[in-house]
Amino acid sequence: MAYFLTLYDADGASPAQHRLAEQRFRQALEQTLGDESLVAPVYTAYLRIVGSYGESPDPDSLSQAERQIFEQWQAAELAAVAAAFGPHRYMGDAMYEIAF
Repeated sequence: MAYFLTLYDADGASPAQHRLAEQRFRQALEQTLGDESLVAPVYTAYLRIVGSYGESPDPDSLSQAERQIFEQWQAAELAAVAAAFGPHRYMGDAMYEIAF
């Protein structure tokens, strides 16, 4: 399933820099998850988990499958944000939207 990515960055990047950041974000996200086709289902499952258990769920409250999805998305998100914005960028500062 295809997905649409929008990055929001207030650092005054040029349109070309913005496009490159989006490309780096996509590449890191897809590489970490294993393929572009996994972005939508993993992100959707992650959002369900967060909706049910909150942003920082107790790992013991998650099933093994839920914990795997949760950790997989967090690793992919961290890699994507670092690739797009740099390794010292805080997650709270990185704004992005994924839509299907």
